[in-house]
Amino acid sequence: MSVPDFQTIMLPLLKQFGDGKEHSIHEVIDNLTLEFSLTEKDKNELLPSGKQTTFYNRVGWARTYLAKSLLLEMPRRSFYIITARGKEVLKSNPARIDMKFLERFPEYVHFRDREGTRRRPTYHVVTKEEEIKTPEETLEFAYQEIRENLAQEVLALVKKSTPTFFERLVVELLVNMGYGGSRTEAARAVGHTGDEGIDGIIDEDRLGLDAIYIQAKRWDAVVGRPEIQKFVGALMGKRARKGIFITTSKFSTDAINYVSAIDSKVVLIDGDRLAEFMIDYNVGVTETISYHLKRIDSDYFSIE
Repeated sequence: MSVPDFQTIMLPLLKQFGDGKEHSIHEVIDNLTLEFSLTEKDKNELLPSGKQTTFYNRVGWARTYLAKSLLLEMPRRSFYIITARGKEVLKSNPARIDMKFLERFPEYVHFRDREGTRRRPTYHVVTKEEEIKTPEETLEFAYQEIRENLAQEVLALVKKSTPTFFERLVVELLVNMGYGGSRTEAARAVGHTGDEGIDGIIDEDRLGLDAIYIQAKRWDAVVGRPEIQKFVGALMGKRARKGIFITTSKFSTDAINYVSAIDSKVVLIDGDRLAEFMIDYNVGVTETISYHLKRIDSDYFSIE
């Protein structure tokens, strides 16, 4: 099965503490992994940030809500135990524990109302999709949606730019990524279109130990295998082994497969990837606001 949402995890999580003993959250996660029959792929699924697994995040938030409802408590660092209230809940044999179920406990209602007020405006209507996501997931998916919309806008503007502007953009991006030394040095190398299928040459590092040949196409049409073969042929003519082919459009499957089968190292950057790199390396975009998500440093609290 796929990774269950955090509300589905609540009852099985509470049952893990039904023996009245202390259990670490890591021990419980291992047991729940087996109970939900999660595959290796399920267990390794990451949140959009790539910083934490989805299952660990959801178990953590299920634990938080149970603790805020006084069904679990933490007797010592990293260990939890069921409370008398938690035992009574299990005795009632509920079919499911979710946020609606927890509304019977005033401590949970107070926590929910306080957190809800901080996280969203009073006019916000909670959707079904939001109900099954943890707060971190909601934030991360909102970030991804904003980023995807930004990438589409960036690419649309790049496609409308002039050839000269596009060449300058390529220089800016490659320098920000650590290639070519200074912008002045990179600008001397990139932008001389029509040199046997090569638009420019840029140093791989600031010392100039190796050169990378570049071709940039501000196209709408799909770039096929013949164009890539022509570029690779030009690389061979220069006795070069590394190249970057940048386009504002897409590459055909044949072109992608061809690059993966040759000895030369050729990197293909399509329009979508170009926009992503521009966002990552702050080319044509500016930061408006920054949030820093933090969580408990277990190592710090384990020091006596």
